Amino acid sequence: MTSTTPTDPAPDDWDGAEDAPGFATRAIRVGHRRTGESEHSEPIFATSSFVFASAAEAAARFAGEQAGNIYSRFTNPTVRAFEERLAALEGGESCVATASGMAAILSVCLGLLKTGDRILAARSLFGSTTMLFDKYLARFGIRTDYVPLSDLSAWETALERDGERRTRLLFCETPSNPLTEMVDLRQLAALAHRHGALLVVDNCFCTPALQRPLALGADIVVHSATKYLDGQGRCVGGAVVGDRKRVGEEVYGVLRTAGPTLSPFNAWIFLKGLETLELRMLAQSRAAAELAEWLQRQPAVERVHYPGLANHPQHHLVGSQQRTGGAIVAFAVRGGREAAWRVIDATRLLSITANLGDVKTTITHPATTTHGRLTPEQRAETGIGEGLIRLAVGLEDPADIRADLEYGLNLPNHQVE
Repeated sequence: MTSTTPTDPAPDDWDGAEDAPGFATRAIRVGHRRTGESEHSEPIFATSSFVFASAAEAAARFAGEQAGNIYSRFTNPTVRAFEERLAALEGGESCVATASGMAAILSVCLGLLKTGDRILAARSLFGSTTMLFDKYLARFGIRTDYVPLSDLSAWETALERDGERRTRLLFCETPSNPLTEMVDLRQLAALAHRHGALLVVDNCFCTPALQRPLALGADIVVHSATKYLDGQGRCVGGAVVGDRKRVGEEVYGVLRTAGPTLSPFNAWIFLKGLETLELRMLAQSRAAAELAEWLQRQPAVERVHYPGLANHPQHHLVGSQQRTGGAIVAFAVRGGREAAWRVIDATRLLSITANLGDVKTTITHPATTTHGRLTPEQRAETGIGEGLIRLAVGLEDPADIRADLEYGLNLPNHQVE
């Protein structure tokens, strides 16, 4: 059956167009190619393989002479729709979807690095990213050195001391996990390119709804789609966005061969998540800003880390490279681990889980969860103390979140019942 119904646009349909639609429209419309069934919602192609019209067509597909589906490890229409939509939102030419955010980072490294190369990374990274660099990539002769995220002079000095190893990638999260530290992406990208390196940015905390690193000079963006792209904590996935050569060929080649594949069902979930991404990010950011201001006034709180606060060291970057301060608030309480656990255990509404990006507010103790595999020295270097709590603000009424935290913050001398 041949469809006579309209098809939603692909990213190329709007390249350079003066009437290119806004973010919300792209988040809803890009990538859906309707089948002969004329469906309105994107279908899930739950199939491992695809049928060819002839042996010649099969040969042409496998040889790369003809575009089309081959095998769902690396070609699937539902996954492709998610890839096209996210590429359109980030402003990239290509997107490769993966089984998790960590698989996305690994695929970038496998696709673009070789023995003897060096990664120069921000010291403030998600704990699993640090473990990947230090424990696993190091086995293959890829070295990683670390510098303070916001200190551009430290990045410059480290690049000038390349030695025998060539720095191929600069890698950062901005804002960082969990302290929401930021770096000027325009300046860092310019620095990377002067030294012949690529800038890779983990955009998990902001998503393209709040920040577009490619437009600021970055070369590649990685995502844990598990977080805000989904938005409801339903499944796991990741993505890499960038140009047609590095991402569309080199990173895609890793996916095709090694198979860190995103399932069609998860891709469909992420497509649905993208439809409401901007609405959620803006609403959750507003609530986070309100809670950050309130936390600053609590006697039990030593310090609040939130880019939207005027006393945040990189507050000036909010507005110039981010639309808002985001939805993550980290705060340190007086009394170390015992006090932090007491606050966390006192909550009844909030979810005690290390995941983030959910419409349900989550709370965790980074030193013993997300960054628990780091050494005490590594945690000290990145400023992750025993009293630190990370709050990923959801869509509940902020007054209810505040009330849930208030009880634990007012329990300085006794355990939670």
